[in-house]
Amino acid sequence: MQPIWGRQGVCPTLGFASLKQIVSCPMWTQIRGYPLQAFIVCHLAYMFSQVDLALFSYALPSIRETFDVSLQAMGWVVALSYSTGAFLQIYIGTLTDRFGRKHMLMVITVVSSLFIATHAIVPESAAQLVIGGISFSLGIIVMTLLRCFAIAFGGALYPTTGAIVTEEAPARYRGIMAGLLQTAFPLGAFVAALFAAPVLEAYGWRPLFLVGLLSIPYIWVIHRFLRETKRFVGHKEVQAQSSAAKESSRDKVAALFAPDMRMRTITLFTAQFIFVIAYGAASLWLPTYLVESRGFTQSDATYVVGYANAVAVIGYIIAAVTGEFILTRRTTVTIWTLLGASSFLCMIWFTSGYWDTLIVLCISATFFYGTAAVKFAYIAEVFPTHLRATGLAVCSSLAVNLGIAVGPLVVTYGVQFFDWDMTFSVVVGIPLAIAGLLYLRLKPIPSGLEVEEVDRQMRTQT
Repeated sequence: MQPIWGRQGVCPTLGFASLKQIVSCPMWTQIRGYPLQAFIVCHLAYMFSQVDLALFSYALPSIRETFDVSLQAMGWVVALSYSTGAFLQIYIGTLTDRFGRKHMLMVITVVSSLFIATHAIVPESAAQLVIGGISFSLGIIVMTLLRCFAIAFGGALYPTTGAIVTEEAPARYRGIMAGLLQTAFPLGAFVAALFAAPVLEAYGWRPLFLVGLLSIPYIWVIHRFLRETKRFVGHKEVQAQSSAAKESSRDKVAALFAPDMRMRTITLFTAQFIFVIAYGAASLWLPTYLVESRGFTQSDATYVVGYANAVAVIGYIIAAVTGEFILTRRTTVTIWTLLGASSFLCMIWFTSGYWDTLIVLCISATFFYGTAAVKFAYIAEVFPTHLRATGLAVCSSLAVNLGIAVGPLVVTYGVQFFDWDMTFSVVVGIPLAIAGLLYLRLKPIPSGLEVEEVDRQMRTQT
């Protein structure tokens, strides 16, 4: 196994070192050049997407006030938009496996940005539509439709950028690079908080969504500095002479449930879905929880959640290194998830003020959110090249969006019968523990293998 470490046992890139030591580090010598370039381009594209999508959770209290919408009605807005967007993401994922990663990344970036920006012009209307005893205004209905497409295209950057980094990264450091790619998520949420806190306080929520337009010029960077992955190009050349070239989107999804892939597909989907029930409930309603249950101002609540996401980057990095060089990724996911669950419960029951809430939430986010660095690398490498984006779309994007659809909705009904603290404990703590243990059903795969070898080893577990 080729180490990341230098001669003295510490990689120069992780500490103080001379320029000569850095450029001679085994990790640096393998990732520099185009692999690192592709990583940076994908990381920024993914971060722009998360900035756009995170704006909604920060603006939720203000949106509810503008449209005078109940907590339950907003829960259904989230559920409908994420569940619909989830299935649209599967189709986009199959198009990425069919037409290429680079071109779809450009399309997705532009379309998602436009749908986010149009949130700013959602109409206000006195007209109400009552469904199942819950009242929805015209503006909320329009916003739900916009959210569906914003989530579908914005969330599609997750499997698309992941496929690119997984296929371009050197085998020895694929887990590190795929894991660090996920730091775009908390960094995006942190950057969104920096925009949201002052803008919400000074101008309200509508101008906030115009931030979405800032990512459109980034398609020039994608066009200029990104190329189609060699693995995808090579596979398309092979497909050109085979019947596989005629595979439809339905065929690609069905292939995930072939006998030699069924076990991994179902387990990964189930574990991710249960995990994100907890994650969706916590992340989407945390600002609202801090405002309504603990009496924080909207600005303070936004900063607390934003700082926690920024600190979570540390957990992503430690998790990626642990999964690559110390434990297997599967085992690291289990440990990080259980630690995240316990620390989140500590935040709920043993804090009350601004600073103690911030400190414990930062610790929780380090483990809770940091699991994404390892989970993503694991999910991305266990599917073959011709199904990688589809597999990520189903077992990651679909599961994530359905989980976010369910978790926040359950919270809105839970707070009717219990208080916020008890609701968060049941909807977040228990699912996290179950999800962590589910990963133990999967096969631990040594790091540093080529993706083709990973797929071969996984096929022995049916």
